[in-house]
Amino acid sequence: MNNNIFKKLAADNIKRNNKSYIPYILSCIVTVAVFYIMKSLSLNPGLKTMIGADTISALMYLGSIVAALFALVFLLYANSFPVKRRKKEWGVFNILGMERRHIAKTLAWEMFYVYIISLSAGLILGIALDKVMFLLIIKVIGGTITLGFFVSVQTILVTVVLFAVIFMVIYIHSLCRIHIANPIDLLRGGAVGEKEPKAKVALAVLGILLIGSGYGISIIMDKPISRAVPYLFCAVLAVIVGTYLFFAAGTIVFLKMLRKRKNYYYKLKHFISVSNLIYRMKQNAVGLANICILSTMSLVMVSSTGALIFGLDDIILTQYPNDFDVYLDETDWARREESIGCIRRLQNDRNLNVTAEVYYDYIIIPAADHGESFVPAPADAISEKEGGGNFIFVTLADYNTVMGTNKTLGTNEVLVYSNRKAFGNDTLKIFDREYYVKEDSGKPMGNGVIASDELDSYMVVVPNMEEMNQLYELQKKKLGDLAVNICCFYGFDTDADETVQEEFYGALTDTFTDYEYQGTVESKADAKSEQVGMYGGFFFIGAFLGTLFLAAMVLIIYYKQISEGNDDRERFAIMQKVGMSKQEVRASIRSQVQAVFFLPLVIAGVHVSAAFPMISKLLLKLNLRNTGLYIGCTTVSFLIFATIYTIIYHLTARIYYGIVNR
Repeated sequence: MNNNIFKKLAADNIKRNNKSYIPYILSCIVTVAVFYIMKSLSLNPGLKTMIGADTISALMYLGSIVAALFALVFLLYANSFPVKRRKKEWGVFNILGMERRHIAKTLAWEMFYVYIISLSAGLILGIALDKVMFLLIIKVIGGTITLGFFVSVQTILVTVVLFAVIFMVIYIHSLCRIHIANPIDLLRGGAVGEKEPKAKVALAVLGILLIGSGYGISIIMDKPISRAVPYLFCAVLAVIVGTYLFFAAGTIVFLKMLRKRKNYYYKLKHFISVSNLIYRMKQNAVGLANICILSTMSLVMVSSTGALIFGLDDIILTQYPNDFDVYLDETDWARREESIGCIRRLQNDRNLNVTAEVYYDYIIIPAADHGESFVPAPADAISEKEGGGNFIFVTLADYNTVMGTNKTLGTNEVLVYSNRKAFGNDTLKIFDREYYVKEDSGKPMGNGVIASDELDSYMVVVPNMEEMNQLYELQKKKLGDLAVNICCFYGFDTDADETVQEEFYGALTDTFTDYEYQGTVESKADAKSEQVGMYGGFFFIGAFLGTLFLAAMVLIIYYKQISEGNDDRERFAIMQKVGMSKQEVRASIRSQVQAVFFLPLVIAGVHVSAAFPMISKLLLKLNLRNTGLYIGCTTVSFLIFATIYTIIYHLTARIYYGIVNR
């Protein structure tokens, strides 16, 4: 047969099946545009000029990888809906004499047309929106808007190749479905495999156990970020697999339990909806699970990244307690005093008005928890152990001066303040010394070392400097060259604006370099720009991908309602012929659609609630201590999402009712 015949036939097929193909092509266009935007942003030269450019570019690159993986999975799944509606048509072609290789050629041209349309329109849309997204991310992170229009040729080439591969995979998958089925199965189309599924109790129980194990990991996990990632991955994987099993097997078990409840089942609207759902749940399960997982991902990403960006001021204040923080590690006390004097001279030379100063000595002793006592060890060794952390010792005099308190300590008494969780013990045993914990709650002195440490840190207030010196000597004897020095923290605030502070920070770091002072200088103004870039990038990607997942969910729901409406139309027509009124049909439809539609939203809400402990702990490691803010962001995100979800329900339910009531 002439190739022109296949080309024309493919074009006619797309036009004739436009109700199935138009939503699919639109989803392809949006997916292409999203990938182009994410990839283009990672290469945009305008980002390179901003503070935190490396972090932002890395986040955009990561987002483009997620978008690519999502495109493959989502488009492969979305293609199953038009393929399902076309099976009967292919069966007719096969019976009329068209061989499967001819159908394969026709399908190849259809895929090629869809690919060209999707790629062309997607790239045009992506290029048009790329500048808008760039301006949006600049707005989020507070960067400087640059003139000009950036088009990434590299991104265009990557997009062309990526989606060529994706459409090839989709084509091969469609061919497999056609070649496996015989002509009779193709003629039956969507009705194939609609036998009443068995109640697989074992799979349902396994699904619930997997979901429960994921919840359990979220609740009991209490590890540093570097060791939490594998547990987080296992928890997410367990919940995803468990969700699919729950919808595939658990819902059927539940529906059959409802069928056994005669007082519920033998009501007209319940009888029809429960019977129909049992009959059809095998096909619904994957779609419902996808909707649930996409909903959960959208909610978690938007709420957590929103909490980070809205709580940014608190995060920065925790990490940088003063406008300028200086951590001196000079062992020579004369050099230490000299460096402080140098800083103060620079303040005078630059006319920097200092409004407040903080000065205290401290020593950090990493120690592992060995049950009855804490044993000092190098910090990298402790990170591989369960428990323990960094103990920052300061004197009572310094604590009272800095915090403006008047606390007292007796012999062998200490105060313990934590950066994350309470110490929880009545005594502190370290080296050969045992201290009684007089107070185990309160606020530690501002110190970025405590805030930024991945391990749990405890500020221990000891009676005097003599005790600090003894601890230093014991540590030196225990660890030798690995022992840390007694350090000095000097922080000060100023009423200068951020531009002046950044200039002074540059001069201060140059001074430390010139005089070779041992220590670290930090500036809140300088760090804020970096943090805004990082967390702003997180928020942008979270909101962007969350919106993408929401759009995908809408499309899946739309396809599901159309597909099920066409399948149910004949059944409801028969019921009306045997005496069922339109009002009864509407009531039955409403009962069925509501049960199916809102179940994923309810389960997604449960997933988000169960993930709360894990996400809040991860946010705490990122120094977001305002748990109430995260709760608020999660609640608002869920309410907005539920509102959008309900609107989608009313729109698609109307479409479904219109189809079955024709």
